[in-house]
Amino acid sequence: MKPLSERTATFTDSVIRRMTRISARYDAINLSQGFPDFTPPQAIMDRLAEVAHQDFHQYSITWGARNTREALAAKQSVQMGFDIDPEEEVVITCGGTEAMMAAMMTVVNPGDRVAVFSPFYENYGADAILSGAEPVYIPLVPPEYHFDPDVLEDAFRKGAKALVLCNPSNPSGKVYTLRELEIISEIVRRYDAYVITDEVYEHIVYKPYRHIYISSLPGMRERTINTGSLSKTYSITGWRLGYTIAPAEITDRIRKVHDFLTVGAAAPLQEAIVTGLRFDQSYYDELLAVYTGKRDLFCSGLDEIGLTHNVPQGAYYVMMDISEFGVSDDLAFCEWLAKEVGVGAVPGSSFFKEPVNNYIRFHFAKKDETLKAALERLSHIREKAHH
Repeated sequence: MKPLSERTATFTDSVIRRMTRISARYDAINLSQGFPDFTPPQAIMDRLAEVAHQDFHQYSITWGARNTREALAAKQSVQMGFDIDPEEEVVITCGGTEAMMAAMMTVVNPGDRVAVFSPFYENYGADAILSGAEPVYIPLVPPEYHFDPDVLEDAFRKGAKALVLCNPSNPSGKVYTLRELEIISEIVRRYDAYVITDEVYEHIVYKPYRHIYISSLPGMRERTINTGSLSKTYSITGWRLGYTIAPAEITDRIRKVHDFLTVGAAAPLQEAIVTGLRFDQSYYDELLAVYTGKRDLFCSGLDEIGLTHNVPQGAYYVMMDISEFGVSDDLAFCEWLAKEVGVGAVPGSSFFKEPVNNYIRFHFAKKDETLKAALERLSHIREKAHH
C-alpha cells in the first residue's frame, strides 16, 4: 500500500475532544471542551420546534438562506459599525470551524506562510497545513499575553500572507487593546497581507475591556475576513452554524470554497436561528452578566483554594498555572486530574507552539452548581497530589 498523505501525517486527534472522552471515562466534571450544560434561549428552541413541521428540510441557498444572511448582516452591522451587504458579503457556514477553513483556503496558496499567535486554538495550524501553507507562530507571553511587535513583523518579513487573529482569545482570554490592533493593522497594511479573524466570543468581553473589530480600523475592511460562530452566543454548539463576513470580491471566492467543502449549513437550523439574530441588545447584556457571574464565581473559588490562574478579559476560559505540582507532562497531569480529582481540563501545551507545560485550561460555561461541584473537588487537589 502506498503511504497516506504526508500533509496530515503529523496530525493528532483533538486534545480538547480527547479530554472530554477521558472526563467521561472517569465520571469527571468536564471543564475541558467548551460547551454549556444549560439550554439555549427558549424563543430559539420554540422556533426550532415550529420549523420541524414546516418546509425547511431541503437545501437552502448554498451560501446561506436569505433571511438568515439578512438577520446576521443587520445584527453585525450594528456591532461592527459599518454596513454589511447580506447579498454580497456574508456566507453562512457549518460552524466557525468551516468558516475558518474556507477563509484560509480562499486566501493562501500551497507554500505560503500564515502568522498565528501562540497560544492558539488547535485548528489554526491544522487549517494552514491542510491548505498547503506553513504556520509561523508569534508568542503571546504569559501571564499578560503581550506580543513583541518586532517578532510579529518578522513573520511578515519572512513572507506571511495572512494573520489569524482570535479576539477574544481562546485559550488565554486576552482581549486585544486598540493600540495592539493598530500595531497589527499597521504591519499588515505595510506588507499588503490579510487578516482572518476568529471572533466567536465577541459578546463575552468583561468590563472594563471592550471588543474592537480590526475590520473597523482604517484600511482594514478590504483585507479582513471576519469569521464567527453562533455556537457560543446562543449556547447552540451542536447546531454548527458559523459565518464569514468579507468584501464582495473575497466573499465570492469563499462561497465557491464553501460549496465544495459542505454545500451548505443545515436549512432548518438556519431558519430557527433567525429568531436569535433578531434579539435586541438586552439579550447580549444579560449573556455578559451571566458569564461575568460565572467568571467571578470560578476565579474566586480558585483563589480560596490558593491556585494560581489568570483572570480572563473575554471568552470563558481560565489558564491555571500548575508549576507548584512539579510536573513536566501536563497531559499526564490532566489525566490524573480527571481520574483522581474528578475534574476535566485541557493541557496548555496543546495550545502553545513554544515548550510550555505548566498551564492547564478550564472553562466555566457551566451551571453555577456544576462550577461549585468542580471547585469542591479541586479543593482536595493538594492532598490527592501528595498521596
